[in-house]
Amino acid sequence: MAEGGEQEELLSPPPVSPAKRLCSWPSPQAHHPRGSPGAASGGVGGVGSSCLALGARPHLQPESLLDCAAKTVAEKWAYERVEERFERIPEPVQRRIVYWSFPRNEREICMYSSFQYRGGPGAGAAGGAAGASPAEEGPPPPPGAAAPAGSAPGATAAGASPGLGAGAGTVGCGGEGLPFRRGIRLLDSGSVENVLQVGFHLSGTVTELATASEPAVTYKVAISFDRCKITSVTCGCGNKDIFYCAHVVALSLYRIRKPDQVKLRLPISETLFQMNRDQLQKFIQYLITAHHTEVLPTAQKLADEILSSNSEINQVNGAPDPTAGASIDDENCWHLDEEQVKEQVKLFLSQGGYYGSGKQLNSMFAKVREMLRMRDSNGARMLTLITEQFMADPRLTLWRQQGTSMTDKCRQLWDELGALWVCIILNPHCKLEEKSCWLQQLQKWSDLDVCPLEDGNYGHELPNITNALPQNANHSPDSLSRPRRTVFTRAIEGRELHWQDGHLQRIISSDIYTSPACQRESERLLFNSQGQPLWLEHVPTACARVDALRSHGYPKEALRLTVAIINTLRLQQQRQLEIYKHQKKELLQRGTTTITNLEGWVGHPLDPIGCLFLTLTEACRLNDDGYLEVSDMNESRPPVYQHVSVAASCPNSSESYLSLALEVALMGMGQQRVMPEGLYAQDKVCRNEEQLLSQLQELQLDDELVQTLQKQCLLLLEGGPFSGLGEVIHRESVPMHTFAKYLFSALLPHDPDLSYKLGLRAMRLPVLENSASAGDTSHPHHMVSVVPSRYPRWFTLGHLESQQCELASTMLTAAKGDTLRLRTILEAIQKHIHSSSLIFKLAQDAFKIATPTDSSTDSTLLNVALELGLQVMRMTLSTLNWRRREMVRWLVTCATEVGVRALVSILQSWYTLFTPTEATSIVAATAVSHTTILRLSLDYPQREELASCARTLALQCAMKDPQSCALSALTLCEKDHIAFEAAYQIAIDAAAGGMTHSQLFTIARYMELRGYPLRAFKLASLAMSHLNLAYNQDTHPAINDVLWACALSHSLGKNELAALIPLVVKSVHCATVLSDILRRCTVTAPGLAGIPGRRSSGKLMSTDKAPLRQLLDATINAYINTTHSRLTHISPRHYGEFIEFLSKARETFLLPQDGHLQFAQFIDNLKQIYKGKKKLMLLVRERFG
Repeated sequence: MAEGGEQEELLSPPPVSPAKRLCSWPSPQAHHPRGSPGAASGGVGGVGSSCLALGARPHLQPESLLDCAAKTVAEKWAYERVEERFERIPEPVQRRIVYWSFPRNEREICMYSSFQYRGGPGAGAAGGAAGASPAEEGPPPPPGAAAPAGSAPGATAAGASPGLGAGAGTVGCGGEGLPFRRGIRLLDSGSVENVLQVGFHLSGTVTELATASEPAVTYKVAISFDRCKITSVTCGCGNKDIFYCAHVVALSLYRIRKPDQVKLRLPISETLFQMNRDQLQKFIQYLITAHHTEVLPTAQKLADEILSSNSEINQVNGAPDPTAGASIDDENCWHLDEEQVKEQVKLFLSQGGYYGSGKQLNSMFAKVREMLRMRDSNGARMLTLITEQFMADPRLTLWRQQGTSMTDKCRQLWDELGALWVCIILNPHCKLEEKSCWLQQLQKWSDLDVCPLEDGNYGHELPNITNALPQNANHSPDSLSRPRRTVFTRAIEGRELHWQDGHLQRIISSDIYTSPACQRESERLLFNSQGQPLWLEHVPTACARVDALRSHGYPKEALRLTVAIINTLRLQQQRQLEIYKHQKKELLQRGTTTITNLEGWVGHPLDPIGCLFLTLTEACRLNDDGYLEVSDMNESRPPVYQHVSVAASCPNSSESYLSLALEVALMGMGQQRVMPEGLYAQDKVCRNEEQLLSQLQELQLDDELVQTLQKQCLLLLEGGPFSGLGEVIHRESVPMHTFAKYLFSALLPHDPDLSYKLGLRAMRLPVLENSASAGDTSHPHHMVSVVPSRYPRWFTLGHLESQQCELASTMLTAAKGDTLRLRTILEAIQKHIHSSSLIFKLAQDAFKIATPTDSSTDSTLLNVALELGLQVMRMTLSTLNWRRREMVRWLVTCATEVGVRALVSILQSWYTLFTPTEATSIVAATAVSHTTILRLSLDYPQREELASCARTLALQCAMKDPQSCALSALTLCEKDHIAFEAAYQIAIDAAAGGMTHSQLFTIARYMELRGYPLRAFKLASLAMSHLNLAYNQDTHPAINDVLWACALSHSLGKNELAALIPLVVKSVHCATVLSDILRRCTVTAPGLAGIPGRRSSGKLMSTDKAPLRQLLDATINAYINTTHSRLTHISPRHYGEFIEFLSKARETFLLPQDGHLQFAQFIDNLKQIYKGKKKLMLLVRERFG
């Protein structure tokens, strides 16, 4: 509470509340004797120096009978019950009960002042105040379950937790900013003072030391407690958080660590009872005098009410005492600020995926699990508050209205919420009325329209939590469908589960439970051949029981049930293998199977495999005894495991919980199961598998674990349709690529043959392969068949294919240098990988590994890279792929690294790998380049062989696709006269066909460049015949080609020019282009291009004579036609541009002798025809008269 808060309590009449129960005054004869020894002692010991804190007592000194009794009473009974039960309670006994009523375990303080802590396996259910006893909370735990912590005589004392010394050394290195760590620092710095315990109320002051920016501040702290639980806290710092502030922590730890330095007094009502009237009056008057400004109004009001016989105060016996502890009817639980929990959850949800809100909420879920493990009733209370805020999230309504699915992060939070409720419903020691209340609330939430569905999009295909899968393969589809299933459905279904089964009770209560010597027929199914107990229940449901035991602080019981479940799975695996051996021939002939699990264990909402794995590994985790490590949310230390022998195993068996953890993880992930429907469900399968594998990778594989790994892998390979790595699998089975990658890497150093066999078997992706129909259900089997013709959309197919590629890459890298293995892997890749992009990635990876920069090239892997590259070429030859050019260039580079024979090979078989354009422009051009010759250090015969192959390729491509390849063919063949002539003839023959004018002009320019002007002219003439240039295309890209062709013909002579001009007149209708050609042709020819026997006359060509007369007439006609066309739709803003156009036209008109007359007549015609355009005609008159 704030400073002055104590005065605030005195300002108003204190209400009757659980923290301040009514205390009456018995007669002096019936009350305790006063003035007994130790009554005036200021120490907590109270009964003399012999009553020291247990932590300060020599280890060999036993506790007194008084302390043993007081500890038990303080933990289990409300003090009011003690007062009612016994008329006379000696004061020393009262003091010891009050002394032992404060929490004794620092872990509990830590739990309420930090997000999480990491401790040893004994962290669960530790400490006397961890939770109410079975007598208080409900039915007793299962037989053999751990007794409520603290009930044993040797329970932890208030002096200090075992192994926890003073100072910061008791806490791990993490979480420096957490309240618990700050509280320890305050305690160690001596900031806690004036500590006083009055009955069940502890108070003191805590001083925050001065810093450079802030002065020292002292806060008043008050703590109420009852039955080893803190029931309320107030601090002057005004902390608004879920957790206790550092000042409350400091005061609490001071009381735990230094109990002998705390002044202890009995409840204030006891002290007042010892006073006579004069002492009471003096006490009241001194109290009022000390706080008269605050207390006087309240004191007067209370005095008036007491003096009034009809007042409410006088209607009740006794008066409230805040130091007397809780009443019998009060709920016995730790203080939890419900409003702050609601506010924090609401805040985190409102932030969506930002600011680490998901981590914060996950930490709150972890806190719930921690409370459950400590058997703290606040676990369910806190989860209820969290769920209420989740259900009130406005985004739920929005998502439902818009028909959109929630984000993955939010979906995962809902999954964890549902899993926690399953744990709470399966709580083995909860009261029936509590369970009924929870179920009613869950049903209410589940019935709401906005309640999220269990699998995101589909809510009907998974079986009930309490039922195993149907055993008959002929079940109709309707029998498998279920009503709407929400995230709370599995918890609601848990109402049918109980812990009263005798066989189950015996399993979890004893490590030595085996089959009886004389078994009844019904008992034979409950044990395996070694006499070990089995638990025949739907596997996810059985694992939910394990999670419930583990979560509620029964680690030994959870381990025993886990071992029974694993023994059951082993037996089922063996029986499935025997069934497969009888059907193996038939299944192998079909090549596929209709058998698979409809409900897989990986990605299951209850996470059965993860639960078993964590239960087993926690039993093997190495931790310093009593070491308390507080951490923030961002740090984690890698766990260290050791082998712990299985208590229930056969005498001669050496198996450990760690080997069982590995075994059950392999069995679960190796299970053949159908791919679930819906994006979220499929994504969850992948995510859960990766999570399990990351946990497996934390295990250091020693000889024992390697043996387990080998044994289980062999079983998976032989497991038939019940194993995802069996010889035959269902078309829609979840692929094993990620799992197999782990197995391959783990087994490779120990058993290479087995590792490669596994990896190659797992390369399959049957959903993409042409296999037999999955609809053959004529043979019923042990497990359920998939509904015929069910082909759901595989939303995660891209991810699965990338994992397939990762597996292949891992095997390729490991097989470097081994030709036989590489060949086998290559065949598997070519058979099972169907994505050209992924095969290309594999090829690139193999090439990179085969050609390291710091060592020699590995030819075996390099050849594999080339083979993969060739397959990519074949796969993408007839399909569109935006990376195709990159792939082609890379293949040529790879072939160059392999050698000249590889280049010759791809050149000779180009038609199966490349398009003609790729073959000529990239492949052949690169193969004969100077760079390639230097890279391979080729001699003359090798260069000639490459060049010959390139020329042959070029001619073949030119024949197949002359439009695209003619120029490249000419370029590649230019050093061989015969081949060059053949390429030229192909280009000429194709010119009459589908070649465009631009292609022909390009080839013509090349021919001129190579010194063949006549051939260039011929090609240019052919190109001109393909061209059509309209009157308004004065920026056409072919204009430069037309000008070049005219210049070429002009340079060759009058005859060639005369032959070209008719083609120009026919193809070009743009007046400006024609006038440009005419002007260029009138000047002296630039030369005759070195043609023997031809000389320039040196005279200007006349436009009045052939061949230019035809061009001049065409140009004038083009100007006339263009003028009329432009005037049809001309606007005033284009008048100036039109006048300039007429100026250019006049230049052309004036070339012949009578040109000025023609132009004048042309202008007069315009004036007459377009006299309506007065403004334009005015401009024409001004310029041209």
